[in-house]
Amino acid sequence: MKQGEGVSFVGASLSLLVIYAASATPIPLYGLYREADGLSYGDLSLSAVVYFVGAVSALLVFGRLSTHLGRRPVSLLALLLAAIACVILMTVHSAQPLLFGRLLQGLSCGLASTAMTAWLVDTAPASRNWLAPAIISCGPMTGLTLGGLSSGALVDLAPLPRLLPFIGVLVLMLGCSLLLFTGRETVTRQLGALASLRPRVALPDSARKAFPVAAWAFVCTWALGGFYQAFGPAMAREQLHSSSALAAALVFASVMAPSLIGAWLAGRVAPVRAQYVGMLVFTVALGCVLLALSKGQLPLFLIASAFAGMGQGATLSGSIQTLVADITLQERAGVLAAIYATSYSGAAIPTLIAGRMASHFSLLQVATGYGVFACVGCVAISWLLLQRKRRVS
Repeated sequence: MKQGEGVSFVGASLSLLVIYAASATPIPLYGLYREADGLSYGDLSLSAVVYFVGAVSALLVFGRLSTHLGRRPVSLLALLLAAIACVILMTVHSAQPLLFGRLLQGLSCGLASTAMTAWLVDTAPASRNWLAPAIISCGPMTGLTLGGLSSGALVDLAPLPRLLPFIGVLVLMLGCSLLLFTGRETVTRQLGALASLRPRVALPDSARKAFPVAAWAFVCTWALGGFYQAFGPAMAREQLHSSSALAAALVFASVMAPSLIGAWLAGRVAPVRAQYVGMLVFTVALGCVLLALSKGQLPLFLIASAFAGMGQGATLSGSIQTLVADITLQERAGVLAAIYATSYSGAAIPTLIAGRMASHFSLLQVATGYGVFACVGCVAISWLLLQRKRRVS
């Protein structure tokens, strides 16, 4: 490992975690926004949608920018946008600042999903080839978990619940910025930055064959994450009978945190096997989540969500390994943009539909739709893998 690569790897990884932690910080406050400020379920689900739209827009427009300008400046821009979003979200008393802040958070996460992940792939230890895919697949989930739980605890236990969670995240961002400044840049600046802004998702031949299976995995698993993000507080209150902000954060974290365990397990088997087994576990666990919601059983819900998270982590990590295994340094940002654009789109569209349905159906009925979608994805992945195996043989 070259001098400075360790700092770059740690800095990019921690910055990715912190940016996603910032994006989860407002979620435990949704109950407060609804009760004290009169925001509706439609407003809250729309805030998730604009977040995903911001992320997809950043991925499609700026996804290859770090290949031309360098990993460091684009990563620092992502941190700056996240910091501005935190300042705006401190002022939420109506839907407008919430939507604008969430849009900026989406843009920040989109930039981080290409520049920071490409940087950590560039500097990852060669002896641990599973580590970078694990961080790419589960870093966002881990950050979301830590941000949600920390914010929920501060909302319940500390004064100034609208301010302290965001101040804490801003301090962490400052520390990450210092790490990024001292890390080693891995890309030499080159012409074509403006041309790279033309929306285009790049998939080289080495990744194209594996993409259909991976796309199903990304869409199905991230769709559930979008549901938990938009409706986690509502599920805690209406289905699981708890009004605590920390309980709302636990509901959200229960499916996010265990994904890292799934990614670690996926590193010990072949990527294709991790895809299949992970998706199967995810689908069965989601059925148990629906059963727990129908019975109002919080312990069963948390256990089932944890298994769904592990299945999610395994199938995501396996899918990413199939896509990034043989790509070059110049291709990394484009491939990672394709991965995250597919994932965010898979979260945004179902969340938008769920927000519309929430005014006509119960949350349990809306959640059942996600269970059906997961079953369809599991069947599709099984069929595509079987077809690929037949072609190879």
